[in-house]
Amino acid sequence: MQIEIDFTSELTNTHFAPLALLSALYQQQKWLEPLKQVRIPMRNRYYEPASKLTQVLLSILAGCETLSEVNPTLKQEKNLATVWSWEHFADQSSLSRTLDELTLKNIDELRTSTGKICHFISQVRVRDWRKFLWLDFDLSGLPCGPTAQQSLKGYFADKKMRMDAS
Repeated sequence: MQIEIDFTSELTNTHFAPLALLSALYQQQKWLEPLKQVRIPMRNRYYEPASKLTQVLLSILAGCETLSEVNPTLKQEKNLATVWSWEHFADQSSLSRTLDELTLKNIDELRTSTGKICHFISQVRVRDWRKFLWLDFDLSGLPCGPTAQQSLKGYFADKKMRMDAS
């Protein structure tokens, strides 16, 4: 699949261009193929169950915290849906019904499939585990400059701070 990014005369193509590129990469590498192993016993009207599971994943990556946000966020994103060869995204009620149909066996299959997907994408498998892994649990606040992005004046107990440091 050839990926091309360019300017167009259209007002808006998609609000999720990075997600479209990520989707193309997922398809090219076939990383989401394990979702097809989840056999959900339901009829396929417009979308296969694996496609609906993919759409749930894409909704999470698009920032939807609940399925009720799918319609206002992704329903009109036809260009993003085209990357997956869909006319449009499924309705939130359709995605919800698909998740409702999951049996305990399906949930186990889904857990196995997502484990395989994480194995493909994870950087953990390429880490040299013979070396130490340093974790910093220092929860003390650090002063920042007044021009730091989203910085706010704060309070640090038992710390004297200059006014221009926060």
